[in-house]
Amino acid sequence: MKKLCVVFGGRSPEHDISLKSVTSVLNNLDKSKYEITTLGITKSGAWYIYTGDYAKIIDSSWEKDTANLKKAVISPDAEDKCIIVFENETTVSKLYPDVIFPVLHGEYGEDGTIQGLFELSDIKYVGMGVLSSANGMDKIYSKLVFKDAGIPQADWVVYRNGDDIDEKISEIENKLGYPCFVKPACTGSSVGVGKAHAREELRSAIENAAKFDRKVLIEENIDGHEVETAVLGNFDAEAATVGEIMPTVEFYDFDAKYNDNSTQLQIPAELPAETTEQIRKYAVTAFKALDGQGLSRVDFFVKYSDGSVILNEINTLPGFTDISMYPKLWGAVGLGYGELLDKLIELAEKRVK
Repeated sequence: MKKLCVVFGGRSPEHDISLKSVTSVLNNLDKSKYEITTLGITKSGAWYIYTGDYAKIIDSSWEKDTANLKKAVISPDAEDKCIIVFENETTVSKLYPDVIFPVLHGEYGEDGTIQGLFELSDIKYVGMGVLSSANGMDKIYSKLVFKDAGIPQADWVVYRNGDDIDEKISEIENKLGYPCFVKPACTGSSVGVGKAHAREELRSAIENAAKFDRKVLIEENIDGHEVETAVLGNFDAEAATVGEIMPTVEFYDFDAKYNDNSTQLQIPAELPAETTEQIRKYAVTAFKALDGQGLSRVDFFVKYSDGSVILNEINTLPGFTDISMYPKLWGAVGLGYGELLDKLIELAEKRVK
């Protein structure tokens, strides 16, 4: 039986989304194939082996289940390749996972930091490597990578802490106009994202986004269908079908993604066949441009005006909740949730540095 360590939680603003994702992952893993260890990270950054009921994870009550908690760390010792568990103040034990499955979103989980620890430990893991994760997480640097790869994108302006906000607003108005989108460079799940229709709204959105990141990305508004596809593989990566998001709010924000059941997903999206194929092709190109391995969800716009395809962003550890697009897209082409998890673990074992 394969020894699998599933890591969840984390210090990110997306901590609670990780709890939702990992609950779905744990419920769908084949228990006859895997000996599962769950390693939880609290919002404050404490690490614990958790041996209790999976149902307690989603509402954070696992942290209070002290009878089933033991402090633990992943050792960076590549000769040992282990998790060190603190049984008590004087005694430790060791666990030896074959594969680590990080079900983490955002900062300290999706940005290359924890991937660096996995590399030091020399334990195989699901998902992209250090540089791929870091560039994928940073919306500004990923735009530079995708520009070099020749993929069409929305135009943009960067605001950094210390910039003159009035000068930057003037630049944004001249280059992008209104409405425009304001995003922290390195958050996901639409955390800190705003849409500005006028100068004061723009100023407020930049100030809010700057609470989450010292770099803020401001993008032109693209009037079009919001569509996504899912990429799976290592160097032989392929894209699933394309799905369309149809939120009932002005844009697909945090609540629309995770709390508003009125948002509809159309899978497959009702697009011309050639448009669907172009999206899938661009998605694999973006994945390979980041030197990707494992998985990514890649988001696009299809303009209402002319049907052209515009890359929005890439998500290297996408949501895995019951309503998340990534597993739904693969399910639509015949790869069920449990089979998808098996494939990701298999890809992790085959990953190449």
